[in-house]
Amino acid sequence: MSSFQIIQLVNIVFEVLTWLIIIRCVLSFIRHDPYQPLIRFVYEVTEPIMAPFRRLIPSTSGIDFSPIIAVLAITLVQKLVTQLLWTIF
Repeated sequence: MSSFQIIQLVNIVFEVLTWLIIIRCVLSFIRHDPYQPLIRFVYEVTEPIMAPFRRLIPSTSGIDFSPIIAVLAITLVQKLVTQLLWTIF
């Protein structure tokens, strides 16, 4: 596997995480079955990412800002990891 392919794979993983958080936000606005396997998957993957931000930034007036902060953090980490990989390879 070439260095470019590794960097692309890392970028894809970060993009998938970002989209899963966006999907979770959309799900919060619609009624859904929380026991449906796909929805459970979305919540199980995104909860470990969003929980630390939720503890740091409590919701105000019923608005949860943790997804926004989580997406910003994921984007920052993605850029840092990508730059690090470009430096290594």
